[in-house]
Amino acid sequence: MDFELKKLGLNGLDEKRPLVIAGPCSAETEEQVMDTARQLAAKGVKIFRAGVWKPRTKPGGFEGHGETALPWLQRVKQELGMLITTEVATPKHVEAALGAGVDLLWVGARTTANPFAMQELADSLKGVDVPVLVKNPVNPDIELWIGALQRIYGAGIKRLGAIHRGFSSVDQKLYRNVPLWHIPIELHRRYPNLPIICDPSHIGGRRDLIAPLCQQAMDMGFEGLIVESHCNPDCAWSDAKQQVTPDVLDFILDRLVIRDNIELTESLSSLRKQIDVMDDQLLDLLTKRMRVSREIAKYKKEHNMGVVQTQRYAEILDKRCAQGSLCGMNPDFVRRIYEFIHEESVRQQMEIINK
Repeated sequence: MDFELKKLGLNGLDEKRPLVIAGPCSAETEEQVMDTARQLAAKGVKIFRAGVWKPRTKPGGFEGHGETALPWLQRVKQELGMLITTEVATPKHVEAALGAGVDLLWVGARTTANPFAMQELADSLKGVDVPVLVKNPVNPDIELWIGALQRIYGAGIKRLGAIHRGFSSVDQKLYRNVPLWHIPIELHRRYPNLPIICDPSHIGGRRDLIAPLCQQAMDMGFEGLIVESHCNPDCAWSDAKQQVTPDVLDFILDRLVIRDNIELTESLSSLRKQIDVMDDQLLDLLTKRMRVSREIAKYKKEHNMGVVQTQRYAEILDKRCAQGSLCGMNPDFVRRIYEFIHEESVRQQMEIINK
């Protein structure tokens, strides 16, 4: 797969600044779409996004107005001169979106995870010249992500990019979807000409995480950002917690530090990024370890066992201290770490046993 274009070939954009795509999670009403678009256009945003078809995890939520909402996006394009984009998941979506003059399509994480659905989309795009962005699949599988990109590329789409929106996890965590930055970094290493856009809204799941995630993406050399922005986020019909107002988005973008000629090298900056990635992985592993501890607590409760097994705890300390020493770490440092881990594990087990 040899991408011909580094950029997505979208006219009227400032090539010196990151690509910014912004708009509400869902196109709820014509008034909401136009109000949000006007505010974003006034802030200099050139590409307006809104979900027309909304795949929901469970039935019963707002799943979008479908084709009824496409004229609202057309009005944004006609009256404000903005480029418009929406998510497509089926060939019928593609046909309707292109018929409405949608300038850019993106494929959602759930669709990316399904090779059959991706091939159907690819077949529907043959002979079409439109930029397409493909989100990472919900599970951390880079080969599945690359396979989805290859299917679209095989249909003749050369203006192609990827969206990093993080990965699902069963454990409680800081992020809605764990970033696992090493996966898009590896994608960039394999395909350096492929534009990668960051979706901080779906990674963070919270407004207060949008700004740091945007800066982190820029520091890693991502091509741009796709951010959910709503004229009245608290009243949004979907994903209210992760949407920001156009004013807040403008504040975030104004304070971004854009570095020239970012390269993923073994410089101090790159090494620090690796530390950040590994810290995320450490927290993820600790979360999983505590989940197992809670399962152990349930077993102990059912079998009327004590919380602390002294012999087991002593064995863990001795074994891990010895391993740490072999790895070049001070055994006392390793002991203190495991004492804190054990303390938290006991606390969580006590909560379950005392319920």
